[in-house]
Amino acid sequence: MVQVKEVSPKNAYAMMKKGALLVDVRTPHEIARKSFDIPDIMEIPLSGFEQRVKEIPAKRKIIIACRRGNRSLFAARLLINHGHRRVFNLEHGIIRWEKEGLPVKSRPKQSLLKKLQQMFSKRA
Repeated sequence: MVQVKEVSPKNAYAMMKKGALLVDVRTPHEIARKSFDIPDIMEIPLSGFEQRVKEIPAKRKIIIACRRGNRSLFAARLLINHGHRRVFNLEHGIIRWEKEGLPVKSRPKQSLLKKLQQMFSKRA
């Protein structure tokens, strides 16, 4: 089994500031709810990851991320098996990233009153 290097969120963030690329393998729905607030990111859901491996630059350090770190570990192994050498798995994914106070974008939560208003306005 291919050994993947783990990287803490703070170290990953520092690596990104020096040119590493973050690849988020969560679903578009998950990303819409909460995403990494960084300028240079690729979003490739795990379901289509193997078909899109060639889009990931081979000459850059790559940090693979998901919600907790399990799917990203699988994707990191796939990437290494396709010849990438500088691949890292983000420890505990966006959950730990957010706990460490690193930048995230969240979709604003809608109040119950607003949801009810929308629901009843559609019926009228």
